[in-house]
Amino acid sequence: MTENSRESDRSDRNECNGWVPPLARRSLLKATGAGIVGCVGLSQTTAAKSTDRVEWTFDTAGDIFSSPTVVDGTVFVGGGDDNVYALDAAEGNEQWRFETGSGIGPSPTMMDGTIFIGSGDDNAYALDADDGTEQWRFETGDWVQSSPTVMDGTVFVGSWDNNVYALDADDGTEQWHFETGDAVRSSATVVDGTVFVGSDDGNVYALDVDDGSEQWCFEAGLGVQSSPTVMDGIVFVGSNGNVYALDADDGTEQWRFETDDWVDSSPTVIDGIVFVGSHDGNVYALDADDGTEQWHFETSGRVYSSPTVADGTVFVGSDDQNVYALNADNGNQLWQFETDDRVVSSPIVVDGTVFVGSDDGNVYALDSSFEGSSEGSRAQLRTLGHHGSTVGVQDEVTDGEDEISDEEENSEEDDETVDDDVPGFGIGSALTAIGGSIYLLKRSLPNTETGSK
Repeated sequence: MTENSRESDRSDRNECNGWVPPLARRSLLKATGAGIVGCVGLSQTTAAKSTDRVEWTFDTAGDIFSSPTVVDGTVFVGGGDDNVYALDAAEGNEQWRFETGSGIGPSPTMMDGTIFIGSGDDNAYALDADDGTEQWRFETGDWVQSSPTVMDGTVFVGSWDNNVYALDADDGTEQWHFETGDAVRSSATVVDGTVFVGSDDGNVYALDVDDGSEQWCFEAGLGVQSSPTVMDGIVFVGSNGNVYALDADDGTEQWRFETDDWVDSSPTVIDGIVFVGSHDGNVYALDADDGTEQWHFETSGRVYSSPTVADGTVFVGSDDQNVYALNADNGNQLWQFETDDRVVSSPIVVDGTVFVGSDDGNVYALDSSFEGSSEGSRAQLRTLGHHGSTVGVQDEVTDGEDEISDEEENSEEDDETVDDDVPGFGIGSALTAIGGSIYLLKRSLPNTETGSK
């Protein structure tokens, strides 16, 4: 499919469903100052809604689809206003920003003092985590909407140019690439020498980590934008209305669970339960062994956001503008927090604080009412945002319960270092805003059939 035909297809689907991206109007208003109250320095820490749950908010000039990463007292997140931000996790003050050439939908990955992130300007970037200076960039042939994954000195990232790339983490040189049949918006997961990733060509791929050779391929039928998660030798991934469980060794289907709409949300697995969202508006809890539904919770909007679990609580965003906290055992709602636009970003929890972005342009730090940090497969595998205590443990998640327990002990030791830092327009500007809106309409915003997660 050509870029023009793909774009036409996306526009047709959005138009047919009556869905209009909310950013276009808001970005232009912010850029011109029209209709904006208190427009004093965009991207400043601002007073939040009247609620005791908000610890701080940080206002940017564009939608936040990126899922925050929190390491050593700093929140890293990408913005639809073309910037990567580093924010103080305790107060939300800006530490630095790095401007790319277009909006940023992927989530940052932190490893060894470096932030790795993709941008709509077709590049994958490596930035110094301390000050945001560029270490290197790698230009692909199209948008980079996939969130990078880093393992053993190699960065794995997908591109709209149909390829999965393996890049040297030190200098960005290409080690290998694997070409699929369509855009790669799914983020890779690397476990036991294998790269698992989905493609818009409808397949889930398992690739050799050393040379990118194909180990197996599973045909899901339509585009796979969900990021695979791996636990105990099983790959869990969403696609065209289904959640699949695949054997990690050969890709054979173990079970599938059918929802009533597309599944772009990436599953989180913990204690034998798979948590995942669907465009049908529901958050599901499924038995990891056979896919039987344990419970579901209905929101009033599509769920692109990927759940995270902390202290027995599931945190997830919805198109209905809310962040939800649900009891992991039965799906009962514990609380909800309403933002001013939909929540596509996937939350991460560190020491009782929920960090999440919203299409209203804000990054939020919310009091979770609990003490824990994100755990389970998504945190261990560092997909769609992560926190520092889980760095370097991906290979352990397939080794069984004893090894997972050891990892949790290591995480507790690492958490001691995190605890100290994380408590609990003129015409030109208007054109810049319009350009950002075009990016988010064209590149980052999920369409009604194949969303961004």
